[in-house]
Amino acid sequence: MKLRTVASVTLGAIGATALGNRLLAHRAGDLEPALRGSDDIYRWRGFDVAYTEAGDPDDPDLLLVHGISAASSSREFAEVFEALSADYHVVAPDLPGFGRSDRPPLLYSASLYETFLADAIADLVEQPTVVASSLSGAYVAGAAGETDVESLVLLCPTDETMGDPPRAWVRALFRSPVVGSGLFNLIVSESGLKHFHRDHGYADIGNLTDETLEYEWRSAHQPGARYAPASFLGGFLDPDDDLERTLADLDVPVTLIWGREADTTPVSTGRRLAEAADARLIVFDDAKLLPHVEHPAPFVDVVTGEFEEGDVTTLESD
Repeated sequence: MKLRTVASVTLGAIGATALGNRLLAHRAGDLEPALRGSDDIYRWRGFDVAYTEAGDPDDPDLLLVHGISAASSSREFAEVFEALSADYHVVAPDLPGFGRSDRPPLLYSASLYETFLADAIADLVEQPTVVASSLSGAYVAGAAGETDVESLVLLCPTDETMGDPPRAWVRALFRSPVVGSGLFNLIVSESGLKHFHRDHGYADIGNLTDETLEYEWRSAHQPGARYAPASFLGGFLDPDDDLERTLADLDVPVTLIWGREADTTPVSTGRRLAEAADARLIVFDDAKLLPHVEHPAPFVDVVTGEFEEGDVTTLESD
């Protein structure tokens, strides 16, 4: 009787979890474009990769590459996209596995994203300035060695997230159809997303708008949303090459932008990378991992070359 009761309770819990997963997916609905501009599809190696562009095509090209997290998308650049398009032809893709791009059940890897970015730089833009955030900064640095770019602006770039070695069991757990979906839905609940942003993303959680939180929640509940983050949580998206060495080998100008209160990738890391790569380091006070979101106007000034040291930003190295 006890064994039968345990089995019944287990089956009931699995059934309830599966039902809850379906209801959440239905509530999320179809995801609209994250940015205001012209929307298109870049067909890449079987993926339909969604991207938005804005600005005069005759202006210099600017490629915006969002970071990697459980709910990432080009929405990360919503606060600066329009302002940047006044000076640049701006292109912002949703990386494969995120946002409005295809999310097939692949075993996602760092090499996939580095290859994608090298191809996107060659196919979508011409000698661009590339802005990239967090882990994507390392992908862009790797791709820049194989393509023609004007310069790089990297936001708290890192080549290490979940530690070493990768954990296949974590990836397998989150890829599982019922339990994995249920666990992932807990992480990307509204409270889960706010917890992450409060701890790591924002120095002032008041800068997280309701619109951004809703978009992240809906993005994280699209079909296949857990597959790329499963590889991230398992540690399989960290690049093999050392970021410090990769940056040092580049022959293009590099600007590093850091949030002074970032804890997962502290300013000391930025100083070390800047010294190794002879890069400019600009530190934003009252910011963590998203200085471009918390202080959009100074960030735009940095990209457009109108930066002057002020109350929010400090030029630490040149």
